Amino acid sequence: MSLTQPQSDLPGIDGGQALSKAQTQFFIPATASLHERRPRTLKHGDSFAVFDHSGDAISGPGSPEGLYHRDTRHLSHLYLTVNGMRPILLSSALRDDNAMLTCDLANPDFVGADGRVTVEHDLIHLRRTRFLWKGAIYERITIRNFDTETRRLAINIGFAADFADLFEIRGMTRLRKGVMRDPQVGPADVLLAYLGRDGRERQTHLHFDPMPTDLTQDHARFDVTVPPGQRCALFTRICCDRAETPDPLPKQFLKSLREAMQTLKLARKRGATIRSTNDLFNEVARRSVADISMLSTDTEYGPYPYAGIPWFSTVFGRDALITALETLWMDPAISRGVLGYLAAHQATDFDPAADAEPGKILHEVRHGEMAELGEVPFRHYYGSIDSTPLFVMLAGAYLERTGDAAFLAAILPHVEAALAWIDAHGDRDGDGFVEYGRLTDQGLQNQGWKDSHDSIFHADGSIARGPIALAEVQAYVYGAWQAAGAIFAAVGQEDKATGYRARADDLRTRFDAAFFDPELGTYVLALDGDKRPCRVRASNAGHVLYTGLARDDRVEAVVRTLMAPASFSGWGVRTIASTEKRYNPMSYHNGSIWPHDNALIAAGFSRYGYQREAAQIFEGLFAAATYVDMMRLPELFCGFPRRRSQGPTFYPVACSPQAWSAAAPLALIQSSLGLGFDVAARQICLREPTLPGFLQGLTIRGLAVGTASADIAFDRMGDSVVVKPLARHGGARIITLA
Repeated sequence: MSLTQPQSDLPGIDGGQALSKAQTQFFIPATASLHERRPRTLKHGDSFAVFDHSGDAISGPGSPEGLYHRDTRHLSHLYLTVNGMRPILLSSALRDDNAMLTCDLANPDFVGADGRVTVEHDLIHLRRTRFLWKGAIYERITIRNFDTETRRLAINIGFAADFADLFEIRGMTRLRKGVMRDPQVGPADVLLAYLGRDGRERQTHLHFDPMPTDLTQDHARFDVTVPPGQRCALFTRICCDRAETPDPLPKQFLKSLREAMQTLKLARKRGATIRSTNDLFNEVARRSVADISMLSTDTEYGPYPYAGIPWFSTVFGRDALITALETLWMDPAISRGVLGYLAAHQATDFDPAADAEPGKILHEVRHGEMAELGEVPFRHYYGSIDSTPLFVMLAGAYLERTGDAAFLAAILPHVEAALAWIDAHGDRDGDGFVEYGRLTDQGLQNQGWKDSHDSIFHADGSIARGPIALAEVQAYVYGAWQAAGAIFAAVGQEDKATGYRARADDLRTRFDAAFFDPELGTYVLALDGDKRPCRVRASNAGHVLYTGLARDDRVEAVVRTLMAPASFSGWGVRTIASTEKRYNPMSYHNGSIWPHDNALIAAGFSRYGYQREAAQIFEGLFAAATYVDMMRLPELFCGFPRRRSQGPTFYPVACSPQAWSAAAPLALIQSSLGLGFDVAARQICLREPTLPGFLQGLTIRGLAVGTASADIAFDRMGDSVVVKPLARHGGARIITLA
C-alpha cells in the first residue's frame, strides 16, 4: 500500500520539509484517531461510506467521514437535528453481514424560551436505518412518539458535498482545483455537482420523501406531527453520478435493501462455513467472512477484495493476492477473481511514471481526479516488488486447490510473462536476487509490504540504500518457481517444470548463504544496494518459512527468535524486535503488529511442524480481536507488550475493515489444522491437526475438494485432536497425516 505514516515518524525534519516528504510519499497525517471515533463503514462496489456512531458525517479538517465513489467524496457532511438539537445516541450497530447500519437515537431535553424543559428527554425515539447499494446511500428515519401528548418536531438534515479527491483528504495539498457547479434545488431533490480539471463532472443527487417543508442547497427540514404512540417515516436517497429511478422512494428503499442482503448472503454461502464451541470466536469468524464479502467487488473476472476502508477501498495487487491465499482453502472463487483481474491488467510496456515493465503485476488502481491528471502516479501503478511473484504463487496454489486446468490454461501466458519479468527486470543488478528501485522520484520509495520511508534500515538505524533485496521477496520468488514447476508439469511441459524446480533449489542455497545470520538467529531483513545485509530481527523472516525457502536446520532458530519476548508481544509478532534501533511500537512498520503478517508467519510455523507456536499466534490475535469494536481485526495495532486484563493499544489511523486482516483468522484455522487438498484423489488432507486452547471443538461444513465435499468436526482431547467426518459427498476422502 501507499505510505501511511504520521508526521511524528519523521524525526529531524522541519514542518515544510515534512510536508514535502508527505507529498512525495502520499502519507496519511495522524491528525485524529479513527479508533477514537470508532466509525461505522458501509461498502458496495466502487463506493463506500464512513459515518460516526449517530449516523452523521461531520465535516472538518482531517475527517474521513462521508460518502465516496471511485476515490471522490460525494458527500462530505450529513447532520441530523431535532428541534435544532442533536439527538442523544442510544446505540449504533452494523448487521452481522454488514448489510445495514442502524442508529437508535432519542431526543434531548427540549427547553423553552423561559429556560424550562418543555419536553423531557427520551420521549421521542428516532431510528436511522441505512445501507449502501449501487452507488447510493438509502436511509429511513423512523420517528416514534412515546409521550402522552402529540408532539410537533422539526427534523433537519444538513448536507454538503466537497468532491474532494481521496488523496486531498489523506493530506495532500492541491494548488489548482476544478469548479463547483451552481446547486439545482427542486421540490424534493437537490443536485450538487463539480467539474474537475480532468473534464469530468461528478454529481451528487439527494432525494427526499415526503417532500420537505423547506429545502435548500444545504439542508432539508421536515415539520412533522406525531400523535402519542404513533410513528412516521422519512426517506432519503443520496447517490453518486446516478439518475433518479421511477419508483417511489419508500419502494426503492425496500427493493434495494432486499437485493443488497441477498447479494451478501450468496457471497457468504459461496465457500465453506465455520462453527466452533467458542461463541466469541464464532463472532470473530463471522465478522471476518462478512468483511471479506463486503470488501469484495464483483468484477467481470469474479470477486475482487478491495484492500480496506477508508484509505484503500480500491484494487491493490499485493493485498488481494495475500487475501486470496489466506482464503483459498474455503473460497477459491476469490482467488480466481483476483488472478483474472490482475492478468487482464498486467503491464505490457515500459512506463517509468507508473513503475511499469512488461509482465509486472499491478500494485494499485485509482479513479479520482488527481490520478487522472497525474498528480499522483496511481491511476494504474505497478510499484510493488512482490505482486508479480505472488501472482505466480497464487496461480499454482489455485491449481493445486481446485484442479481448474482450463482457467490456468487461459492465464498461462500471463504467468509466463510474470516469470519473464522476474528474470528480465526483477534482478536489477544481476546478483541472482530480486530487488526494487523506483523508476522516478514520484514512485514509492520502498516497494515491499513495509513501504514506510524508514522501514528498511541497518542495525545502526541508518536507512538502507537501494536497490534493495528483501528477504520475503526472495521467498516469494522461490514460491513462484515452485508453483511454475507444478503448473508446467500439469500442462505437459516437463522440461520447463524441471528447470523451475532446479532454480528454486539453487535459490535456497544462495539465499541461505547471503541472508542467514547465525548471530541474529534469523534471516536478515534485506540486502542493500552495496550487498550489505540489514542485520535487523524482523517479521519478514517468517515469510521465508511460509513458502518453504528456509533450510530445515535453520527453522528452529528462526522460530525461537520470532517467538522471543523482543519480537512476540503476547498479541502477535512485531514487525521488528524491540531490541532494534528504530523500534517504536507506535510506528506503522517498525514495531507494530499486523494480523496478516502474523497469519503468514503462523502458516510458516505450521509448514515446518511448529504447531504449538502457530497456536500461540492464533491465541494472541483472537484475544486482541475480543477487545476490538465489532471484534474486527484492524489493519494493525501497536506493539506494546500484552498486559493482564487489558486489551491491545490501537494504531490511530489503521484501516478497519482491512481485507488481509479480516482473512487472518481464517488462514489461522488452516494452519492449525494442517489443511491441504489432493483434488485428483478427492482427498482432504490434515497434517498434525491442532486446536488452540480457546477452541474445544470446531466444525467445518461444505469443504469442497473438486466436485466432492465434506463436513468435518474437530474435537480437542488433551494435546491431540480427534477428527470426525460428519458427512461426505461425491466420494470425498479425509486423510490424517502424522
